[in-house]
Amino acid sequence: MDNESPPLPADAQPTAPQTPAPGWPQKTFFHNERGLRAGWRLAIYIAIVVILAMAMNFALGKMFHPSKGSTPPTWVILLVESLLFLVVWLPASFMARIEHRSPGDYGLPLHAAFGKRFWQGCVLGIVEITALMGCIAVFHGYSFGPLNIHGGAIFKWAVFWGIFFIVVGLFEEFTFRGYLQFTLADGIGFWPAAWILSLGFGAVHLTNKGESPVGAISVAVIGIIFALTLRRTGNLWFLVGWHAAFDFGETFLFSVPNSGNVFEGHLSNAVLHGPAWLTGGSVGPEGSVFSFITMALAALFIHKAFPVASAGKFAPQTSNVPQSAEVSQ
Repeated sequence: MDNESPPLPADAQPTAPQTPAPGWPQKTFFHNERGLRAGWRLAIYIAIVVILAMAMNFALGKMFHPSKGSTPPTWVILLVESLLFLVVWLPASFMARIEHRSPGDYGLPLHAAFGKRFWQGCVLGIVEITALMGCIAVFHGYSFGPLNIHGGAIFKWAVFWGIFFIVVGLFEEFTFRGYLQFTLADGIGFWPAAWILSLGFGAVHLTNKGESPVGAISVAVIGIIFALTLRRTGNLWFLVGWHAAFDFGETFLFSVPNSGNVFEGHLSNAVLHGPAWLTGGSVGPEGSVFSFITMALAALFIHKAFPVASAGKFAPQTSNVPQSAEVSQ
């Protein structure tokens, strides 16, 4: 007689204990199933940024000896903006090695640099600032005025401000919608992170000379619209072009205050005249009531041009964790 027990049914077969896949950390105070927790990654990143910023300020102070209240030359402003971009981008590249990602995962993939999305953003930026200034002009709040520069100086300043605002776009977009957005979203979700950073985006602009609460609210609102654009396009290049072109049109082409800042080398001696609700006052057109209308139209365009079904993914990715399907906004 066979002493072996009869085989068990398939659904009753004993199963081996489940063990974590190799390389998956156990949940601890420092780690979760995706690796180092988002809060710790943010803390490391911010600490490195602060150290680099302090070093940059010390070095620039030794090199240029700026006097209190003085306005530095425009080339120094360009240098500072370029260094500021490196201050926020280099630590993200370092964090990418720790997190086993590409630096491009945080919003600026090199393969898409200054490609189609960037130029599409440039077109939208010029269209938006032109529509905004056109609305103000229709209500007699803006006059172009005589030219402020002539001949070769027009080309020189156009190139300078074009480069300058691309750098500004890279710095501000990566600061508020790059590594911080990516990592904070891993901890609390994309839209809560976007709201927090957009409010911070507006608050930072209050430090600009001539800025106002209305102007800061406008900046916060465009921050949310920029977050929608990031969600739909998948990276920051469209936003860099949009941001740069809008600022270029505002500062150079239409020669009006930009978030309260007035720079040299503008195209004309333009004049804003009328109530602050129309012109934005010292803030410039960003504080105008028409700014909220043009922003709403821009948001509608983004919603229609980049539908959810074809939305780019801007969600945390790791080599060990499979990605889930995109959730509709």
